[in-house]
Amino acid sequence: ILALRGDRPSDMTDDIYLNRKYTYASDLITVIHTNSNICVAAACYPEIHPESASMEDDLLNLKKKVDTGVNFLITQLFFDNDKFYFFRENARQQGINIPIIAGILPVISASSIATTIKLSGSSIPPKLSSILAKYGDSPEDMKKAGIDYAINQIKDLHTQGIDGIHLYTMNNSETATLIHNNIF
Repeated sequence: ILALRGDRPSDMTDDIYLNRKYTYASDLITVIHTNSNICVAAACYPEIHPESASMEDDLLNLKKKVDTGVNFLITQLFFDNDKFYFFRENARQQGINIPIIAGILPVISASSIATTIKLSGSSIPPKLSSILAKYGDSPEDMKKAGIDYAINQIKDLHTQGIDGIHLYTMNNSETATLIHNNIF
């Protein structure tokens, strides 16, 4: 089970939001483990959770979540591997020693990236920004360049001994197939 608190729906009132049954994913994980010993995954944020005050605060909260019985973590999408490596090293220093799966989103459309960035809190590194500027007005070229960027990102992650990859393909099986066929 991937135990997520989830984002607040835009139409949810403050009263409902502040009085919901599961305030944090760790609350849900505790209940899951009370009734089962099923494998549980949880989310983590290489560029810190949008509601965290700092990386240190975010890692302390992540450690609490992990201590409730999480078996592995899947990161929010990111585009800068160095930010992932920094996060992973800091997580290990906090005693978070379970697998951390890297979440990769192939950018196949320049028009959707602004919304994605707003929701995820991920930054755009200069190399990807240049790709967006160069190919953003050409959907076919943008798709090819975005998939190539994701492939190179994944290849680099593999050289650094990552625990695994989670592709955020937004129900686009063609993208997943193209990436898989060009990595393996």
